Amino acid sequence: MDLTEVLAPVSRHLDRFEIEYKRALETDSPIIRQITDHLYGGAGKRLRPALIFMASGACNDAALYSALAVEFIHTATLLHDDVVDQSRTRRGIDTVNHKWNNLVSVLMGDYFFAKAFNMLVKAGSSEVMASFARATERVSVGELNQVFYTGNFDISEERYLNIIADKTASLFACSAEAGALCAGSNGRIREGLRKYGENVGMAFQITDDLLDIVGNSEKTGKMLGSDIREGWITLPLIQALKNDNGGSREKIKKVIGNEIAQSDFEEVVDFVIDSGGIDYAEQMARKYVEEAIDILHSLDGLPMKKILEKFAVMAAARDM
Repeated sequence: MDLTEVLAPVSRHLDRFEIEYKRALETDSPIIRQITDHLYGGAGKRLRPALIFMASGACNDAALYSALAVEFIHTATLLHDDVVDQSRTRRGIDTVNHKWNNLVSVLMGDYFFAKAFNMLVKAGSSEVMASFARATERVSVGELNQVFYTGNFDISEERYLNIIADKTASLFACSAEAGALCAGSNGRIREGLRKYGENVGMAFQITDDLLDIVGNSEKTGKMLGSDIREGWITLPLIQALKNDNGGSREKIKKVIGNEIAQSDFEEVVDFVIDSGGIDYAEQMARKYVEEAIDILHSLDGLPMKKILEKFAVMAAARDM
């Protein structure tokens, strides 16, 4: 699915977002300026800000500042993640921890969190701020639980789903909910959009985990098999290990969590495919998309309902 086409209805809002994003990061600090310039060279697709604009149907000041806040929070978590994962590339460029060092990456993450708080104050809504506070707490819990369960080959599907709900889906849910609040919606629409965002986030993360195994590294901007090398057991592998009837489990366990040769990685990929892990994860991603769309169909008065539906489909149909 063409992302540009999906985001076209909010392209003007995103253009304004980019102007304010750069303005918010203006600084007299040479090192901060160097890092923000570097990060801008590998800027993301602004999916969470776009979701806020889609859910609100507008780009008023509250929506704009909320969009800036969610992107700053997302960037902060990535900077911290790259330190934990010892990542060298993200979005096709060097990570901050690799180009500078771990300390700089952690402190820049803190800086982006501080920027997010500033934007939330400007948004002027205690309910929006409360939503972001809950989401940010959930992200932290999800990240900590992922660290705890890394290397655990007995992690259940339920536990994995709970972790990605906190780690990833929480910010999508927060974005959709914030959009509703910025549009003056509450009650059923607010709750419906929050649940919609949660389901979209689940589909997005499962698809991301799939792309780590069978994606295109040139499109994803990172080396394939990052999860496998770090020992994080994602849904495709959970299902493959569950279905394993050929005695491959112990051999695969010796490979995962280590620096592995390309031939070993290809062996793991073949195992996951042959054991039904890819097909199962794809089905699960589609299930979450269908749930998100069903929620949309139950809500009246959404100015960008069709666009939100396309956005949900994109979460599981992307190859980037």
